[in-house]
Amino acid sequence: MSNPNKRLYRQIADKILVLIESGEYSIGSRLPSERELAERFSVSRPTIREAVIALEAKGRVSVKTGSGVYVVEPSVEFTGLAKSVSPFELIESRVFIEGEAAALAAVLITESQLEELEQALEAMALENVEGDPASVVADRKFHSIISEATNNRVLSMLISQLWDVQEELDNIRIAHQVVCMKDDARRLAEHRAIFDAMVENDSNKARVAMRNHFSRMLTALHETIEQEAVSEVQRKVSQMRERFPVGRMEL
Repeated sequence: MSNPNKRLYRQIADKILVLIESGEYSIGSRLPSERELAERFSVSRPTIREAVIALEAKGRVSVKTGSGVYVVEPSVEFTGLAKSVSPFELIESRVFIEGEAAALAAVLITESQLEELEQALEAMALENVEGDPASVVADRKFHSIISEATNNRVLSMLISQLWDVQEELDNIRIAHQVVCMKDDARRLAEHRAIFDAMVENDSNKARVAMRNHFSRMLTALHETIEQEAVSEVQRKVSQMRERFPVGRMEL
């Protein structure tokens, strides 16, 4: 049964993914057109477009301008180790890896990649206006463009795999969404600072901006975990008070 609270485009992306994994849409094949998919799933073409972007962000399809959308091999298999990582470990890894990737990308990024980066930033701003800061589609696109600008396939692969872990493992995905919702305006400003450093081809500024972004996320995650722990203690104390009320024991 589908989750009614789940964004529609994500539901459609999941349905398309099932068809990919079943072999109906095989590796290397081209997906049906937007119109055909919209008719099949009884949704609008913009919803199909968002679903395709989500699948592209997860590394399951590749969009080729003027040609179509093609199914590709998944970029990572989840081993026992990957399934056991914590949100703290993931963010700490991204601080170091993506900080240096940003520094390298700042001096190598092309004009066309800067245009794509700005478009991703605008899409993130639109998500904020629509009240959906938890969506990771434009966010992942932003970071993917930077990783591609390094011209280093190993870095690109590592960053893609970190995103895959974040999106596929429930505990990490939920933690990331909660952290993003704590201050989505600040999150957008942090990405703007990274973009500005890219425009200026300032390697050190890009490194600092990226590390500051993830450091703030790490702090927000600590605060979220602490708040949850306090709430849990308060809940247990309340239960104890109800179970053993002082008034019942007074003479």
